[in-house]
Amino acid sequence: MSWESEVKELERRRFLAKQQGGKEAIAKQHSKGRLTIRERIEALLDADSFREHGRATASPVYNDNDEIKEYVPANYIVGFGKIDQRRIVVGGEDFTLKGGSPNAAGLRKSVYAEHLAVQYKVPLVRMLEGGGGSVKGSAKKGGTVGEPVFTEPRFKIIADAMSQVPVASGAMGAVAGFPAGRLVASHFAVMTKHTAQVLIGGPALVQRALGVSMTKDELGGAQVHASSGIVDNLAEDEHDAFRQIQKFLSFLPSSVWQRTPRYSCDDPIDRMEQELLTAVPRDSNVGFDMRAIVNMVVDADSFFEMGRDFGPSQICGLACLDGQPVGVLANDCMVYAGAMTAEAAQKYRRFVEMCDTFHVPIINFIDQPGFMIGPESEQKGTIRFGMAAVAAAAQSTIPWAVIQVHKGFGVATAAHYAPGNYVLAWPSVESGALPLEGGVAVAFRREIAAAPDPEAKRKELEDHLRQSRSPFPRAESFAVHELIDPRETRPMLCEWIDWIQPQLDELVGPVHFGMRP
Repeated sequence: MSWESEVKELERRRFLAKQQGGKEAIAKQHSKGRLTIRERIEALLDADSFREHGRATASPVYNDNDEIKEYVPANYIVGFGKIDQRRIVVGGEDFTLKGGSPNAAGLRKSVYAEHLAVQYKVPLVRMLEGGGGSVKGSAKKGGTVGEPVFTEPRFKIIADAMSQVPVASGAMGAVAGFPAGRLVASHFAVMTKHTAQVLIGGPALVQRALGVSMTKDELGGAQVHASSGIVDNLAEDEHDAFRQIQKFLSFLPSSVWQRTPRYSCDDPIDRMEQELLTAVPRDSNVGFDMRAIVNMVVDADSFFEMGRDFGPSQICGLACLDGQPVGVLANDCMVYAGAMTAEAAQKYRRFVEMCDTFHVPIINFIDQPGFMIGPESEQKGTIRFGMAAVAAAAQSTIPWAVIQVHKGFGVATAAHYAPGNYVLAWPSVESGALPLEGGVAVAFRREIAAAPDPEAKRKELEDHLRQSRSPFPRAESFAVHELIDPRETRPMLCEWIDWIQPQLDELVGPVHFGMRP
């Protein structure tokens, strides 16, 4: 007796599932400049590496003879694949079916994605385009309603995944409701500039609830979320988004149970850039390009910045040093002189926690004048977010190297130091309780006011105190490991990378930290 007829039926169903929402729905998707989920998966992964789970999963409609009257595939696709020969889990909504709003089969597969990644200890990539739940599904009568009371909350595995495996998500079209929640529950989130929106609720819902008429782009387009912190980066198109996701994952291990990777490097470890000697102006009020400094130190073309437009006074990104992936922190003195704003502090804390979770060592280029001051800063609760950033650094378990480039003032500077820092100082560094100008104005205000020429007196005091802030006494007191020629920064950091390899071999497994401010 043969099972050939059942196998043929199985093959038919697999074929029907790959038709997605049909030719017209696929053509409509393409007309809007968007790929289908199957095309996205193919473009992201190594060729022929995708192994789908649940190929026959569907929400079929049967007639009275138990024959399929209508075959509706699950509108979430999920499975294993490979990026640069490393296994990952990849999944996403099929927008050609019900606009990505999950049917029963699709919802189960979407929830399964995190379980699959955690079970097999591999990174998770989501390519999101969908509107979450619909009131149409809740209007049906009969049958069971809701989840059983003993069911584990579906968001628990989404939260658990972030402490165990790298999670990267892309917004490829309109992303609202549940998919929007999953987008931000990622270590790296990217959205396409011209075809994606991220929304808690869409225009119709906003109009009905608030009486405000806005388009999807006005509500949650790229121009909104570049600076909101909802996504880390913008992408020119979907293929650029795929490249960014691939780049991001290359810096991280497959899970917290593996050590960070290390790659071969053909950038000389003894490279010393002459421009570093003049990178910081002698006039402390003149700005300079910190990103140029970072790029002259790390391996060539390796710096991958994240969240440039959110909390822009703080630079965060990933790079390699002698082939070793590292987290990069730096201050941008061209924005609020590099001061730590509420947004910058949030970005800083989140980035440090990600590096700590996946045991990625950190290098930190410091030019920190302190917390941002003023009424807006007070209203945003900057000191609370700033102290959370300080706590994240103080409790981190990873190796840190600190390069004191320019300024280091106030409590905010404490966020730039972790246990066991390797501290290098440039001759251009100044440090203290307050920036010199503001500190003089506060500490000597009566003396300045009583002087015949207050402005001249203020300058005299500043010049005198500036001499006492020379980095040489700190080096003589062993308050830094080394006072260095800026051109020596790369060679010395590459040497440090060699020193920490035994630590990185042992830094595996989950990290734990308690409540932060």
